[in-house]
Amino acid sequence: MVVTKHLLRAIAGTWLLIGSATQAAILPEDRADVMYHGYDGGGLQVVGPSVLVRKGFKDTVSVWSNYYIDMITSASVDVMATASEYEEERDEKSIGVDYLHGKTFMGLSYTNSEEDDYSANSVRFGISQDFFGDLTTLGISYGRAWDTVYRNGDLNFEEETTRQNYRVDFSQIITKNMIVNLNYEGVTDEGFLNNPYRQVRYLDADSARGYEYESEIYPRTKTSSATAIRALYYLPYRVSLKGEYRYYTDTWGTNAWNVEFAYVHPLPKGITLDVKYRYYSQTAADFYSDLFDRQSAQNFLARDKELGTFVSHTAGVGISYEFKPGWMPFFKKGEASLFVDYIRFDYDDFRDVTVAGGNAGSEPLYGFHSIVTRAFISFWY
Repeated sequence: MVVTKHLLRAIAGTWLLIGSATQAAILPEDRADVMYHGYDGGGLQVVGPSVLVRKGFKDTVSVWSNYYIDMITSASVDVMATASEYEEERDEKSIGVDYLHGKTFMGLSYTNSEEDDYSANSVRFGISQDFFGDLTTLGISYGRAWDTVYRNGDLNFEEETTRQNYRVDFSQIITKNMIVNLNYEGVTDEGFLNNPYRQVRYLDADSARGYEYESEIYPRTKTSSATAIRALYYLPYRVSLKGEYRYYTDTWGTNAWNVEFAYVHPLPKGITLDVKYRYYSQTAADFYSDLFDRQSAQNFLARDKELGTFVSHTAGVGISYEFKPGWMPFFKKGEASLFVDYIRFDYDDFRDVTVAGGNAGSEPLYGFHSIVTRAFISFWY
């Protein structure tokens, strides 16, 4: 269902192993990766595998393919308020090619994602160039997506959505131990941008519970931008420190920012330990409300809690083990990794209507925690 598509990908993170066309001028190594991912929190469970294979040719071309599955079971608070638990599956397939010419790196990719009520297609092209003795890298990329939204049980419902994504990356080696990256990303969305199932609630004195529901109505356009600065610092004893600050704003009135810190510590015998913390804060969209004062109170209506005011805290830990697969001599090396994140969400203006008792608008504020798990096995060849 469209309710989970973008949220889950943002929480779980995309495969960094795929790479991007804004990286430095070097082709990724040949490798194969298998990942298991899991998300459990707020009544939503998502699990599934993902497989990525990459192969280079003549030190100038690298092709890759990725297959990713989400198996979703949802009994989240907004689902249970107006409907019942559901199950579905999302299949995502991606292919791409990277090309290296001198100090110029180019990449082109295509992704298709299919589920019962959502079909998504996207293409992306990027190019990056190293300058000043390879100390500076400038990259730009452009992506375009075209999606089709359906509604289960309604054969007459079909809506279109298009997205364009513009990105600029600037990386600079400051010292032999420090790298800084500046990033700007702009996105334009047009078409049907809300969930065809979600409803908003409004006060109704004639209702026994004090409120009733009506369908959400969103604007059909949105422009958003995000600016981030990231730094990576290597300590003398091979430990690395990472930091990030990112600021987001859009034409719906939502503003958000986050900071993240990470610590990476290599241990003996090929083991690496990762620890991170992330804080995220967001203000509500202009047309969001947990409870409107009347039916059709305004032109646009939303009660998606992800458009409300909330903060989240993420604490994560990961461990990786690099090994020589002597029992498979055609592989150069292997690596097994496990990453687990604990995320706490606290909403300032979204109330849990599934809690019995109380007057409309006086229900307890909603909050929940989730666990995100990613397990990898990788082989270089």
